[in-house]
Amino acid sequence: MKKRIVRAAVLVLLLLAGVVVCGSLYLLRYSLRPEATMESKEASSYKYMYAEYPFLQGWVDSLRARDALRDTTITGQEGERLHALYAWAPEPTDRTAVIVHGYTDNAVRMLMIGYMYNHDLGFNVLLPDLHYHGGSEGRAIRMGWRDRLDVLQWMEVANGIFGGSTRMVVHGISMGAATTMMVSGEAQQPYVKCFVEDCGYTSVWDQFAKELKGQFSLPAFPLLNVASGLCEMKYGWTFREASALKQVAKCERPMMFIHGDADDYVPTWMVYPLYEAKPGEKELWIVPGAAHAVSYRDNRAEYTRRVGEFVGKYIPEAPAGE
Repeated sequence: MKKRIVRAAVLVLLLLAGVVVCGSLYLLRYSLRPEATMESKEASSYKYMYAEYPFLQGWVDSLRARDALRDTTITGQEGERLHALYAWAPEPTDRTAVIVHGYTDNAVRMLMIGYMYNHDLGFNVLLPDLHYHGGSEGRAIRMGWRDRLDVLQWMEVANGIFGGSTRMVVHGISMGAATTMMVSGEAQQPYVKCFVEDCGYTSVWDQFAKELKGQFSLPAFPLLNVASGLCEMKYGWTFREASALKQVAKCERPMMFIHGDADDYVPTWMVYPLYEAKPGEKELWIVPGAAHAVSYRDNRAEYTRRVGEFVGKYIPEAPAGE
């Protein structure tokens, strides 16, 4: 009788373990390889952006007419080809912005921020496609963590393209904002002057735990623990180590934090510990009524003014003739 109970208990445990592993594998694929979503976005990116931001089409057409919007590639950490768009400023300048897109998006879907820096503020701009996004190769989304190393490489590339002695800001939205904060905790080159993050998450663990609860009504344990372990085995990183909060605490450059107070995707509460963790010079703008990643779209003039004023403190316009 006891043997039967033990066998039944073992069988139940094995079944539960199998369910957890299968669920974790599904979670990993669902979150890091959403292929159909990304293919659809890639196919419709320019059409979507021109509908959402009608002023972009004329600007892009004018850049292309002058051969000022170009493509470039680098080799990533795994030997993959990584792609970026870049454009020179309307007038020669050393002021340069590297602009980082969000989850399942691509460089084209950040052209509105490219417009702000290039057209409105007079910056050179470079917009990378992160690993597995847009025109870049790759195995899966990295949620900004290993992407931070690629962005550091893109920053060096941008500095070289635009003259070798630039003054640079890095600006990201959503996952791109988390990536920007993750970049900010690394050692920086002298040309990097400041960062702007817009609605980034505290950590991949926190964001995935929020999504598990919100979408599936499931607790983090044990699915997230197992999925994180599987991610380490398959892709070489864990959800807990991918922490913008820990990285921003090491940031030595000024940073502007932007977050909508109606953001329920990356919840607004996340910006407060991030802001508090950041030492030194910083600024916080909580945007009234803004949902996730639409603070610029819904407040274009004020967003441009606030970002321009913040960045301008650390990357001022050069006097005429210089």
